[in-house]
Amino acid sequence: MSNYAIITIIIIYLAVLFFVAFLAEKKRRSKWVNNPYVYTLSLAVYCSAWTYYGSIGIAANSGINFLPIYLGPVIAAPLWIIVLRKIIRISKQHKISSIADFISLRYGNNRFLGALVTLTCLFGTLPYISLQLKAVSETFEIMANKSSYVSSTILGDSTFYVALLLAVFAAFFGTQNTDASEKHKGIIASVAFESVLKLVFFLIIGVYITFYLFDGTSDIYNQISITENFKELTTLGGVEDGFNWFFLIALSFMSIFLLPRQFQVSVLENNREKHLKKAIWLFPLYLLLFNVFVIFIAWAGKLTFGSDSNAEYYTLLLPLENDNYFLAVLVFLGGFSAVISMVVVSTVALSTMVSNNLIIPYGFLDKFIKNQPERNSKYIKNIRRISIFTIIIAAYFFYVSFSRELSLYSIGLISFVIISQLAPSFFIGLYWNRGSSKAAILGIIVGFCIAVYTLVLPFTFQAYTGTSGFIHHGLLGITALKPYALFGIDFLSPPAHAFFWSITFNLMSYLVFSLIAKGNYRERNYAEMFVDSNNFSSLQDSALVWKGEAYVQDIKNVLVRFLGEKRATRALAIFFTKYKLPQDTQLADARLINFSEKLLTGSIGSASAKILIASVVKEEQISLVEVLKILEESKENIVSNKVLLDKSNELSQLSSKLKEANEELISKDKQKDEFLDTVAHELKTPITGIRAATELLMDEDDDMPQEIKAQFLKNILQDSERLGRLIHNILDFEKLETGRLNLDLQYQDIQKTIAKAIGSISQIAAKKEVQIINSNLHAFMTSYDEDRILQVLTNLLSNAIKFCPPKVGKIEIDYRLGNELVEISVTDNGKGIPKEDHDFIFDKFYQSKDQNTRKPQGSGLGLAITKQIVEKHKGKIWAKKDVKNGAMLVFTIPFK
Repeated sequence: MSNYAIITIIIIYLAVLFFVAFLAEKKRRSKWVNNPYVYTLSLAVYCSAWTYYGSIGIAANSGINFLPIYLGPVIAAPLWIIVLRKIIRISKQHKISSIADFISLRYGNNRFLGALVTLTCLFGTLPYISLQLKAVSETFEIMANKSSYVSSTILGDSTFYVALLLAVFAAFFGTQNTDASEKHKGIIASVAFESVLKLVFFLIIGVYITFYLFDGTSDIYNQISITENFKELTTLGGVEDGFNWFFLIALSFMSIFLLPRQFQVSVLENNREKHLKKAIWLFPLYLLLFNVFVIFIAWAGKLTFGSDSNAEYYTLLLPLENDNYFLAVLVFLGGFSAVISMVVVSTVALSTMVSNNLIIPYGFLDKFIKNQPERNSKYIKNIRRISIFTIIIAAYFFYVSFSRELSLYSIGLISFVIISQLAPSFFIGLYWNRGSSKAAILGIIVGFCIAVYTLVLPFTFQAYTGTSGFIHHGLLGITALKPYALFGIDFLSPPAHAFFWSITFNLMSYLVFSLIAKGNYRERNYAEMFVDSNNFSSLQDSALVWKGEAYVQDIKNVLVRFLGEKRATRALAIFFTKYKLPQDTQLADARLINFSEKLLTGSIGSASAKILIASVVKEEQISLVEVLKILEESKENIVSNKVLLDKSNELSQLSSKLKEANEELISKDKQKDEFLDTVAHELKTPITGIRAATELLMDEDDDMPQEIKAQFLKNILQDSERLGRLIHNILDFEKLETGRLNLDLQYQDIQKTIAKAIGSISQIAAKKEVQIINSNLHAFMTSYDEDRILQVLTNLLSNAIKFCPPKVGKIEIDYRLGNELVEISVTDNGKGIPKEDHDFIFDKFYQSKDQNTRKPQGSGLGLAITKQIVEKHKGKIWAKKDVKNGAMLVFTIPFK
C-alpha cells in the first residue's frame, strides 16, 4: 500500500475524531456524552499500543507473562468504589487539575513537591509516548512494505508529521478553558469512540486468525504444543517467575491510579461518583475481551513466521501475508486509535502539570499579577499549547534516540516503574495523617534515582557505548552494584528488579522521615482532611488553620486577575451567603483564604494559588502549641455546638411528640363525645318509641282495634329488645375493658358455631337478599367460649350485611388451620374499608369519616367488643389490606 493512501486514511480518520470531539463539546450536557458507559470506555485509554501490539510480542516469546499487566487493574477495580471515590470527592471539592496538584495539596500545597511530581511524570510518560510513536512508525512501514527503510532526516520521517497532527488535536481540544479542572467532553467522547473501535478491530482480527487462517483454538494449541519450548510458554518457571508476577501485578495495580492519563480520565473527567458502580465490572470485562485472542494470535504468528518477524506486529503481518489488506487497514486503525487516545490524554494532563507546577510558579506569577484577566487567560492557554507541542517533540526525539533499540513492552515497563515512585506519598497519604512533605520529596527522589540506575542507565550506556560492561560489572566494578542484580538479587526480571528496590527504598524513606520530620500546621490540617473522609464535608471548609491579617478587597483583586470581575464578584457573593456573612465584610478569615485558593487552583495550580494568596495577606507563623490551642478551641466549639444541636433536636422531637399526643387526645375526646352522642341517641330512640306507644295505649279507650293494639305492643317489644341489646353491649364493653369478663372455655366444633351464627343472621340477610356462603364444612374441635365467639361472628356478619349492596350482596365465611391457629375470615363484596380507616376500625371511640351520605345504624361498639373478645382468647383480628372489591375481616383463635 502506498504512503499516500495510508496518509489519506490517517487524515480521514483524524477528521472523524475531530467531528466526534466537536459534536461532544457542542452537546456537552447531553446524556450521550454524560453516562457511565462513556466514562468506562474512556478508562480504556490504559490499552495503548503496548496492549495492541506489545502484549502479542510477549505472548509469543514468553507465553502467559503478558497477563500481570492486566491482572493489576482487574484487582484494583473493585477498590475504586472506596479509594477512587475518595480521590474524586477531594479533587472536585478543591478543583484539582492534575495528580501533581493532588499530591501537592495533600502536603500543604508544597510547591517543590508539585514540581517534583511533575518532573517524575514527565520522565515516566515521555518514554510511553515515544512507544506510541514507535508503534505508528513501524506499523506505517509494514503497511507501506518498507520495513527496512529508516529516514535519515526529520522532515522525511512520516512519524514526525503524525506526532504534529496529534499535538494539534490535543492542543485544540485540550486547551479550550483556562480552568484545567473543567471537563474535556470532546476528548473523552473521542477516546470512548476509539476504545470501541480498537476493541472491535482487535476482536475481528482475532476471529479471522483463529477461525479462518486456522481451524480454531484447538488447532493452534495442538500445533504449538509440539514445539520445543511450549512448556515455557504456558507455565511459570518456579518461585522466581512467581516473584516477577507479583511485582508486575503490584506495578500495574499502582499504575492504574497514578499514570497521568489514568488520573485524568478516572478522576478529573468523572461527572458522577455513581459511574464507578458500572466501571468496576465493565472495565475488567473490557480488558478480558481485549486479551481473549492475544495468546492465539501470538501462537499463530509463531507457527507462521517462526523467529523471522517481529512478533509484536503479528496482527498486521498475518493478514498481509494472506493478502487481506482490508483487515490489515482495520488493525492499523485500531492500533492508531490506541496511540491517539494515549498521546492526546497524556499530553493534555502533562501540559496542565507543566503549566501549573513548573512554568507558572517558577517564573510567570509576577507577570500574571500585573496583567488583565483576558491576557492572563491567553497566556495560560498558550503555555499549555506550547507545552503540548514540546512534550510530543521531546517524545519524538526519545523515540529516535532510544526507542528503536527497545521493544514496546520494555519501554512501557520503564514508564510504569518511574511513575510508581509516587505510590507511597499518594496511597499512604490518603490514610495516614503523619506523612510529611519532606518525607514525600525524599522518598520520590530516592526511588527515582534507584529506578534510573537499575533500569534506564543500563540500556542508555549500552546504546551509546555499544558495550555491556556496566550491566555485567556494576558501577566502578563493584559487583553488589550491578544494575540488574543489585545487592546480589539476580533472579528478577529487570523491570521487577528495578521496581522492588526503588519502591522499597522509597517506602522506607517516606515512613522513617515522616516519623522524624513532622509536617507544619498547614500540612497536618490538609492531611487530616484527606484522611478523615467520613467528615470530609465539614473538614474541607476549615482545613486551613491560619493566623494573620487579610482584607477581602486585596483577595478580590487577585481573583479578578484570573477569573474576571463578574466571576470573582459572584464567587465572593456565594461565599458570604453560604457562611451568612455581611456582603460588605472587610476582614478575611481562614475560610475565605481557603476558598480563594481553591478558586485559583484550576487555573494556575494549588502551589501557585497558595503563593498568590500569600502575597496579599500578612500571615503570622503559628507554633505547634498555638495550632493545638486553635484546634482545641475549634474542637470545644464543635462539641458545644453538637451538644446544643442534640438538645435542640431532642426538644424538637419532644415538642413533636407532645403535639401528636395533644392532637390524639383532642381526636379521642371528640370521638368520645360523638360516641356518647350516638349512644344517647340510640338509647333515646327506643325509649321514645316505647313511651309514645304506651301513652297511646293508655289514652285510648277500649274501642281501639285489636290489630292496632297488637302493632303498638309489638313495637314496644322490639324497642325494648333493642334497648336491652344496647345496654348489654355497653355492659359487655365495660367488663371487657376492665378485665372482669371470664370466658367459659369448652371444646366446641367451630363449624357448628359458624352455622349457628349464619342461622341467627339469616333472616336479616334474606330480607336484604344477601347471600351467605359457608365455604369450609369440615368439623374441627378446639377450646373457646362459644357464646362470645358466636357474638364475634354475628357482629362481623351483621357489619358485612350492612355494607353489602341489596340483591347482589355476597358474603363468604371460611376457616383454615395453620401454625397452631384457627384463622376465620368473613369476606363481602360491599363498598370496602377506606385505606385511612384500616388501622383504626377496632378502636373503641373510632368511627369512619367516610360512611357515604347515610350513616349506618349502630352504636359503633360492635367491632371494639369483637376485638376485646378475640384478644381475650389470645387471638388477633384485623382487616386485610389490598382487597380489590369489598372487605375481608380475619380473626384467629390459638389451639394446642
